[in-house]
Amino acid sequence: MTDTADEADPAQRMTIVAWSGDLDKVWPTLILGSTGAAYGMRTTIFFTFWGLFPLVRDDVRITGTNAMTKALAGMNRPGVSNMKLSKLHMGGAGAWMMRKLARNNKVASPKELLEMCTELGVNLWPCEMSMDLLGLRRDQLIDGAGEPVGAATALSEMSRSQINLFI
Repeated sequence: MTDTADEADPAQRMTIVAWSGDLDKVWPTLILGSTGAAYGMRTTIFFTFWGLFPLVRDDVRITGTNAMTKALAGMNRPGVSNMKLSKLHMGGAGAWMMRKLARNNKVASPKELLEMCTELGVNLWPCEMSMDLLGLRRDQLIDGAGEPVGAATALSEMSRSQINLFI
């Protein structure tokens, strides 16, 4: 994949691979993504495996194309408003406390950060292979999510990025 206009672009780039759908991993991903874009960096977030679920619209309850992929979504509800903590989840109390602390300290929520990323032009790339694997359809994703791409496209972007993060 060669894009001479992109190769000539002197702007700094940051690529983040978002592989987890846990609240405490998605939150810093979106903070860094929106901050990089606000600083004028070309910012790309490649959402793969469980990291795809925050890109699913909150009104979509069950995703999947067969019993197995539907069961995966049933056990791990997709949507940015439904994320759990990776540790100290405590049946939802941990995530509730983190969100309340964030509100009290005027920290933007993941949903607000995702909207900021969209407004700031962050490339929100869903992984095509992971979408197929988990039975996700393009119409189930939020507005602002890019077209699904493969690992080769993500690696091409990473090869031109000064900052690459795996969160």
